[in-house]
Amino acid sequence: MKKNFRAFGGVGFYLLIILVIVIVMQFALPQNNSNTSLTFTEVYKNLKTDKIESITFVNRRISGELKDGKSFNSYLPYPVSEDFSKLLDQKINENNLKVEGKAEAGTPWIMEFIPTLLMIIVFIVIWYVLINNSQGGGSRVMNFGKSRAKRHKEDESTKVTFADVAGLEEEKEELEEVVDFLKNPKRYIELGARIPKGILMVGPPGTGKTYLSKAVAGEAGVPFYTISGSDFVEMFVGVGASRVRDLFEQVKKNSSGIIFIDEIDAVGRKRGAGIGGGNDEREQTLNQLLVEMDGFGVNEGIIIIGATNRPDTLDPAILRPGRFDRQIVVGRPDVKGREAILKVHSRNKPLFEDVDLKVLARRTPGFTPADIENLMNEAALLSARKRDKFIKMETIEEAITKVIAGPAKKSKVISEKERRLTAYHEAGHAIVATLLPNSDPVHQVTIVPRGQAGGFTMILPLEDKYYATKTEMEEQLIHLLGGRVAEKLVLEDISTGAQNDLERVSAIARGMVTKYGMSDKLGTMAFGDNSDEVFLGKDFTTRRNYSEEVASEIDREIRRIVDEAYEETIRLLDENMDKLHYVAKCLLKYETLDASEYKLAFDMELSLEDEEAEEKISLEKEEEPKTLDTISLEKEDDINNVSDENLEINIQKSKEEKEEKIYKSNKEKLEDTEE
Repeated sequence: MKKNFRAFGGVGFYLLIILVIVIVMQFALPQNNSNTSLTFTEVYKNLKTDKIESITFVNRRISGELKDGKSFNSYLPYPVSEDFSKLLDQKINENNLKVEGKAEAGTPWIMEFIPTLLMIIVFIVIWYVLINNSQGGGSRVMNFGKSRAKRHKEDESTKVTFADVAGLEEEKEELEEVVDFLKNPKRYIELGARIPKGILMVGPPGTGKTYLSKAVAGEAGVPFYTISGSDFVEMFVGVGASRVRDLFEQVKKNSSGIIFIDEIDAVGRKRGAGIGGGNDEREQTLNQLLVEMDGFGVNEGIIIIGATNRPDTLDPAILRPGRFDRQIVVGRPDVKGREAILKVHSRNKPLFEDVDLKVLARRTPGFTPADIENLMNEAALLSARKRDKFIKMETIEEAITKVIAGPAKKSKVISEKERRLTAYHEAGHAIVATLLPNSDPVHQVTIVPRGQAGGFTMILPLEDKYYATKTEMEEQLIHLLGGRVAEKLVLEDISTGAQNDLERVSAIARGMVTKYGMSDKLGTMAFGDNSDEVFLGKDFTTRRNYSEEVASEIDREIRRIVDEAYEETIRLLDENMDKLHYVAKCLLKYETLDASEYKLAFDMELSLEDEEAEEKISLEKEEEPKTLDTISLEKEDDINNVSDENLEINIQKSKEEKEEKIYKSNKEKLEDTEE
């Protein structure tokens, strides 16, 4: 019986209904015999020669029968000619013609009923399809209130465990305890311990929150459900709350389980911030989630893990003990953690002998695990582009620069004037950074455009820093102003290239005064209050908790700090103008200087043997005598006469020799790989 019912549910059943309707219409509508279509002229001639037996007029349509038995049809012209009317009257009077007039036929009843019948059939079909699909669980229309959570299925090829997670040892310990409780609950219950009902993982994007949850799924022997916070919320009121109830009911059927809600801030934001107030769909969803996590119902064995990078937006009710009992901060890894993460992401990649993961870990401060994974992938892609069989250290260094600043735009056409401006700008940054006692060392200086920047100076710290002192922040201001001051001193003009530098200078100086209490005049106070900020925009709700007089004093202090940094930058570059010119000339010749090359340039020992470039630079300097006030002519001659023979330094040659030496030491390894 069930099979027969399904047979009627196919397309053939509906086609059969349509076929029956067509057949009924064929029989119900009046049938016309085969008629001969004649023109009005032909009708007139046949009427005149007495060949027409009868004529029937229906509105302006003419039909009739010829004396030979054939039927015909035609149409009256407009207006009707008087000759035709007279001829018609004559034939009628002579009794040679039968004339009949009929009213136009109305629409058959079946034709009037067909639209209603088709509408009824359409509704029946839609109802049948929805009911049939809802029984199989495949229709989203009938399953709005069903949870969209996906149960994690273990696959040995893609399974992630805690062994695959590097650099997050303390975070793993917290989660290992949860997994152990689910596997061995007796040991904890005997001690009177209660497992946390919820664990909230907080941290910047890319630090491994979702990856940690995958490791929990791989380690736990219980059902693991994953869902995004946005999957709860729909445009229909009540749907999100229904999905929350359905999700917990699914997990309760297994007596225990773990629910992972990614980007929980999409559903867990503070209540009262929406336009709809308490009737807002998102708030109803949050209310149901709060009840399910810790309400009158009992959800023993169900653990919720949430992940977010915006904990400040979450509702306080969801953060209290009993709901999210623990907050695990998943921060950026330190140098030791980065080295461990580099080992994980490079274990399936062929690394060259010169690759040192410890050095790379020190050169990637602030990188998240996602950044490191992207870095190693970029290095592999660059190696493939170069047709290398191994990933070399220099390729990874290039990948680091690409990740930080973007790809190099070597084909971009830049005028010599702009190249010179960029060279002095970046040289100013580098020189000032080197002269400051607490500044980090210069790692790379380049005038090759990357991303939105025409050039950049890369400064990498020797160790991870979590705090900044007042002196360090003041020196950072001086470093950022180095490019603008170099333009002013050498070119006697300024450009738009310092836009980002000035924005950072303003932000740092304002933070020193208003946030960190580093102003002797204003004292150790913080100015500004963002605690009442909701989601209609920070500027609308930020309250100024100080007077206009204090605001003016804050502006004066910020100006004083920036002006002092500017004057100090002028002093440093003015006293080291010879180094500024030399580094700028090296950048114009080599375009990119690494740490060792820059050190030689700063010490004025890097080769500048290029007669054409030297002649061009000398001419430019002669046109700008004011820029040479701090440099003696003898010193300038000494700079221009520096050669490779005198100093026995050739950076390009040393690079080639080093690469050739490493290649020879790996020659046997390469041959074995080819075999």
